[in-house]
Amino acid sequence: MKKFSKIIALLLCLSMVAGFAACGGTEDPTQPATDAISDGNADDALTDGNAADDDDNADAAFDFSEVGQYTADNTEYFIGATGPLTGDTSSYGISVQQGAQLAVDEINAAGGLNGVLFKFDMKDDKSTAADASTGYDALYEAGMQISIGSVTSGSCESFASRADEDGVFFITPSASAASVIEASDYAFRVCFGDPDQGILAAEELSANFENIGAIYDNSDPYSTGIYDAFKAKMAELNVSYIEQSFDAENNRDFSTQIEALKDCDAIFLPIYYTEAGLIAKTCVSKGCDALLFGCDGLDGVAGQIDETVTNTIKYITPFDVNSEDELVVDFVAAYTDKYGVAPDQFAADGYDAIYAIYNAMLKAGVDNVTVAPEVLGDAVVAAITAEDFVLKGLTGEMTWDTTGACTKVPVIVTLGE
Repeated sequence: MKKFSKIIALLLCLSMVAGFAACGGTEDPTQPATDAISDGNADDALTDGNAADDDDNADAAFDFSEVGQYTADNTEYFIGATGPLTGDTSSYGISVQQGAQLAVDEINAAGGLNGVLFKFDMKDDKSTAADASTGYDALYEAGMQISIGSVTSGSCESFASRADEDGVFFITPSASAASVIEASDYAFRVCFGDPDQGILAAEELSANFENIGAIYDNSDPYSTGIYDAFKAKMAELNVSYIEQSFDAENNRDFSTQIEALKDCDAIFLPIYYTEAGLIAKTCVSKGCDALLFGCDGLDGVAGQIDETVTNTIKYITPFDVNSEDELVVDFVAAYTDKYGVAPDQFAADGYDAIYAIYNAMLKAGVDNVTVAPEVLGDAVVAAITAEDFVLKGLTGEMTWDTTGACTKVPVIVTLGE
């Protein structure tokens, strides 16, 4: 259960900073690159880029000279993370890494935070809890002060337990299991929570189809978290469906599952894109033309299938690469120019996570590059949960409450459209 013993006092102090910042300053130098930083505060405290210009006002918010037991001699604000950069889920980790780095590059090119630049580093955790823990240790020892956590839920649970011990604030782009943000007072997320996606999937499918199936991974916290919410909502709606499952040891052959579901009109897949691609190909071999409906884990499935797959594939996402929104158009162009490929949802989530940290630090009046993680963590939690903190990002207009959960509107996209 989250504890916020310091937050009430901090919120009062931060509101003082917001009031001072709204009265003056210059236009935030990062705004030409993206409006993701322009709506962090309803009274424009985040748009002027100088929330800490007045030293007395900054000190009123929080004494960032207190470094406690922290001895890292940082010359840049150090944001750390872990994610799968190799292995079956590496697409997620690489996308988050690239999206986050693009955001850091933009912020630094515009002068950083009141003249101080940011440093970003992601360690390869191969989607394992053990490697996430090892990666966390390496980052912390190297001077990590704040973080975007881990990419996948199992890894991020491990990361969160370590972060809680050290008071390191993190906002994960994509670890959606409810347990992730329950594990630490300093744990937040950009993505939807698993229950939210499961409930939305149940409502969408039950409203449009009669013969519904579901395939989930009973060994994975991401999949089981979404599926449990889906199952509960289907029961509430009094809608029956056919259930099939698999585990990490049996995730290459889906003949049995598709044979059982081949007459379904729609199949729910709260799983990752690698298995979803195999399932789509199995549908072809079994003559199953059901709609395949997934969650954000299906982003990346396009690279797993070919023209032989004729099933319609839809999935829940907060990001549509084909959106005509100016923020998205500019991001897609910059990302494609830098990396040579179009971004996916995970790249957008990583980008938004960095800007959430930047805006929260700006609002908090951070003015000490060697600030200890626990000091920074308390201040950022107070800033990001303030009633007037709103971030307009690539993945929607976002607010956060003291549970660490993010509120925004989801989108259902159809692959190929």
